[in-house]
Amino acid sequence: MALSTPSDSLPELDASDVPAEYRREFLEIVALTDGFCTACLNEEYQQLCRAMGMAICQAGSPVKRGKRASWACGIVYSVGWVNFLTDPSQGPHVKAEEIASWFGVSMATMHNKSKVIREGLDLMPFDPDFCLRSRLEDNPLVWMIEIDGFIIDIRHALREMQIAAYENGLIPYVPSDQPGDDENSRPPK
Repeated sequence: MALSTPSDSLPELDASDVPAEYRREFLEIVALTDGFCTACLNEEYQQLCRAMGMAICQAGSPVKRGKRASWACGIVYSVGWVNFLTDPSQGPHVKAEEIASWFGVSMATMHNKSKVIREGLDLMPFDPDFCLRSRLEDNPLVWMIEIDGFIIDIRHALREMQIAAYENGLIPYVPSDQPGDDENSRPPK
């Protein structure tokens, strides 16, 4: 999934990757998640909720059953679960009860929809596909890749290996090309 930087303005909503028979549900669900993210979170969460909405509004999805608010709540909670949104030490931080209340659904409904989403998308905490862009650099799951049967942290590999990993879609950017990087912190070539 292509992510933009947190400073980029939110792109226009594009439903072209959603099958026609799921577009109505997608647009209704995303309108709700957008509202919550605008009121309580930020654009990073809004982008990830849109991406997750697109991911679950695909052929064979159960989103046609149930209320749109329940699915929207499940999306926000699932994205939040990946990024530890309910942890008071995180910013932004929102309590699970506040998420459910905002959408007007019970905690049980929110947890049930979130479980369906997390299992359907095979999510885990720090999941690289739904990690906030601002937290990618510190997310070890983003940078651990397998090369010749060994798991390595690509941030400590040669720049050429980083470029190859980036070009193959394995990492979101080339770590050694980031601002603040200097020759002293790069691995030897």
